[in-house]
Amino acid sequence: MVESTEIFRLQSENEALRQELDETNQGVLALYAELDSQAEALKQASELKSRFLSYMSHEFRTPLGSILSITSLLKDQLDGPLNEEQQKQVLFVRTSAQELTEMVNDLLDLAKIEAGRISISPGWFDMFDLFAALRGMFRPIVDSDAVDLVFEQPVGVTRLYTDDTKLAQILRNFISNALKFTLRGEVRVSAALEGDNQVRFSVSDTGIGIPEDMHDRLFEDFVQIDSPLQKRLRGTGLGLSLCKRYAELLGGRVGVESHPSVGSTFYLVIPVSEGGKEDDE
Repeated sequence: MVESTEIFRLQSENEALRQELDETNQGVLALYAELDSQAEALKQASELKSRFLSYMSHEFRTPLGSILSITSLLKDQLDGPLNEEQQKQVLFVRTSAQELTEMVNDLLDLAKIEAGRISISPGWFDMFDLFAALRGMFRPIVDSDAVDLVFEQPVGVTRLYTDDTKLAQILRNFISNALKFTLRGEVRVSAALEGDNQVRFSVSDTGIGIPEDMHDRLFEDFVQIDSPLQKRLRGTGLGLSLCKRYAELLGGRVGVESHPSVGSTFYLVIPVSEGGKEDDE
């Protein structure tokens, strides 16, 4: 009799445990279904945002192109001379249109990356040619009386196998930011071999510097430095975020070392060659 009672008790406990497990499994399945639904909703929202950014960016490009073309004609005074005040006004309109064009291009690049429509086209190229092109690009806009833009000779590596267009875009952004936030001193661009198959590009400046608590957030979307100088310099806060994404597409990484009132060094580390690919030339 005692054994029968014990068996009945154990059977009852097992049944109760089975029911509890069934209820738990149903709860887990319901939770998974809800998570899948939320993930799908987030995916659709992300795709909608990317399509919106892409569409609006394209729509903005046409009128901005027209504004830049018209201001170029006015600046060249092809339809007649302008007085000094008119020249200032045309320059102001042109500068504003150029700034807005840069913002639109950043938004369009972000939309392309998030939609997976950015492709990488690697190839071998000469580092000296890359630095020469960058030097020529920035020469007209550097105030040499206040800031020196210095390109050092690459150390340990002269050729790379990567997408030179994406690499140049990252370095242009680093250099442009350094020039914006350096009122006096220098901006120095360098490249050196790191390890067996990596190269580190560095853009160092003697500018305002960045507080340490901002370092981790600098490469996030729409993040800007909170400083009086930043308030005068308009932008989307997407430049460094795009640099990070491009670096990852190139198989590398970006980072920053900076101290307020001392200066900053933004760096990019990428493979010298894709997957250890050897130059067969």
